[in-house]
Amino acid sequence: MCAAQYLPGTASLIEELDKKLMVLLRDGRTLIGYLRSVDQFANLVLHRTIERIHVGSEYGDIPRGIFVVRGENVVLLGEIDEEKEANMNLKEVGLEEILEAQSKQQAEKEEQDKLRSKIFKIGRAHV
Repeated sequence: MCAAQYLPGTASLIEELDKKLMVLLRDGRTLIGYLRSVDQFANLVLHRTIERIHVGSEYGDIPRGIFVVRGENVVLLGEIDEEKEANMNLKEVGLEEILEAQSKQQAEKEEQDKLRSKIFKIGRAHV
């Protein structure tokens, strides 16, 4: 009997065991690792995990080792095609460099959010 016949959803993750997966978390972080275990709540155990940070066309990886992810924090999960990953048009940079770029990007976003908020408040005041 196929697992998908009696437990659709989480049980289909059993087919992904030992495969390299990308997991997008609710807080925006991206993890890449090998799925070693999954339970009925879609809690995941990832092995040889890295946290990948993207800024524009650059990325950096933070080694995380074994990582346990609560199922409720998973937004997106997908298998990594290692051939396509090797041919991607992204440039790997050092950890310090990507963290600095991420910090700068977040500061710019916060500044844009402040400006939007001011414009919205001014617009509402005139209504």
